Amino acid sequence: MGRLFGLLLAFVLSLGGILLRLSVLQVSQAGEYRALALNQRVHTLTLPATRGDILDRSREPLAISLDARDIYADPQLVADPYGTAVKLADLLDLKVRDLLPKLTAEGSTFEYIAQQVDLDLAKQVEALSLPGVGFLPVSKRYYPAGPLAPQVLGFVGVDGVGLEGLEYGYQKELAGRPGRSTEETDIDGRPIVGGVNATVPPKAGEDLVLTLDRYLQYQAQAALAEAVRANHAKGGTVIVMDPRTGDVLAMAGYPWFDPNRFRGSDPERFANTAVSAAFEPGSVNKTITAAAAVEEHAVSLQQRFSVPAQLRVDGVVIHDSHPHARERMTLGDIVAESSNIGIVQVAAKLGQSRFARYLAKFGFGAPTGVGFPGESRGILPPVDQWSASSMATIPFGQGIAVTPLQMASVYATIANGGIWVQPRLIRGTVETSDSYRPAPRSPSRRVVSEGTAQIVTQMLAYAVQYGTGENARIPGYQVAGKTGTARKPFVDRSGYSHRYVASFIGFLPASNPRVVIAVMIDEPSTVYGGIASAPLFQRVARYAIERLGIAAASRVPLPPHALHVP
Repeated sequence: MGRLFGLLLAFVLSLGGILLRLSVLQVSQAGEYRALALNQRVHTLTLPATRGDILDRSREPLAISLDARDIYADPQLVADPYGTAVKLADLLDLKVRDLLPKLTAEGSTFEYIAQQVDLDLAKQVEALSLPGVGFLPVSKRYYPAGPLAPQVLGFVGVDGVGLEGLEYGYQKELAGRPGRSTEETDIDGRPIVGGVNATVPPKAGEDLVLTLDRYLQYQAQAALAEAVRANHAKGGTVIVMDPRTGDVLAMAGYPWFDPNRFRGSDPERFANTAVSAAFEPGSVNKTITAAAAVEEHAVSLQQRFSVPAQLRVDGVVIHDSHPHARERMTLGDIVAESSNIGIVQVAAKLGQSRFARYLAKFGFGAPTGVGFPGESRGILPPVDQWSASSMATIPFGQGIAVTPLQMASVYATIANGGIWVQPRLIRGTVETSDSYRPAPRSPSRRVVSEGTAQIVTQMLAYAVQYGTGENARIPGYQVAGKTGTARKPFVDRSGYSHRYVASFIGFLPASNPRVVIAVMIDEPSTVYGGIASAPLFQRVARYAIERLGIAAASRVPLPPHALHVP
């Protein structure tokens, strides 16, 4: 009897335990297990958004997205690792020894074999019907023109994220918004009728319409590459702008790279030197000194300065580019002949505080706001930090640093009647509905009066006709511009090397400017801007005339009382 009672008690206790466990599972832990079951049945996939294209100003494609495939392997399902590796290596140009560890990885169910494979090649791999090898639909960034404006466009990584240039700077606008698809399936992966089934479609990225003209960009790059080689130079930069709108029509840097194959390129080539590299401008800065002096009535156009070949100012000896006897020169002569000593004498009449104010008004020491990531502000020390010799060097562009775009904007300001217009690279955007939305007009500000701009234009036209810029002349068109030859400072110590940046910046037609072209050649063997850069300006300008349909215009008069004016 005792045994039966004990057995009954054990049975009751066991049953009570089961009932208690069931109560816990069905009441207090029901929600948790319900969620686990739901997670096993419900699967959510991310639906990638189509990346927006990058187009030139005529909406011709510069960067597009193509369908591609990622190829992966599930090592648990690979029947013949070595045979599979041999076949994949042959088609995908990979090494068997690199593939085998992926195809035999213990405990892994997913290993990338290759990413962003072209569709044709992916179909060839798929036709092999290799067990354990699968495919994922992805997109691949493609640059139809190859190395055209690569430092401006940048490139995209395998994860679809912009890494350089506008691809990086406008990642949010280009990337769009991914969607998601949620579906409830049974153990065999079949959809459950009446189960969860919801889709949020992705929102495609916006297309960027640039201000660049792809044909002008191509010609600028071709001319730049030839000029760098001809001058045995290290590199160079060309910028073409519309001074009225601030539109950058071409922005070229050499050497460049192919964004379709950026992984094999030297990372130093990725930098857009037009906006990220600051250099001492040299004599092209004399235009600011002259404009400030005219605007402030610090000198008269008739005034003649006694200009020696060298001059000591506050313990610093400055020289002109070539020896000469003492000359009597007007401001126009000083600009045309690019006299360092003459422009320092002009700046002395202007005074330090007023001169510093105009450097800032023309945009030195601040980024242009062109909308490019990593833009440099250049180097312009506050006036209270200028040394005793600053007024003996800065007026002719030594002791400060600017970007090529900042310097191009100075000449665009003169060409635009004294009004600075913020440069821009984005002309507008296009959404999936094909609705074009133009970018807002660039902000502007007056820097000097229209009268001052006209007088400085006359000086710059004189500099091309009779001065150092003679190699920039174009028959039938009056060019206004200025040469620059700047010694490069040492990187690791104070002082200057015997390497140079040669430049020429100008605009045309002088009386009705349609285009500004800035040219910089880094470390040319020919040294001087008039020799290395002015011919490059001329070649780019000739194509711009043809491409933009620029008509010849009446000529501006040359500055009065200049030595070479009849």
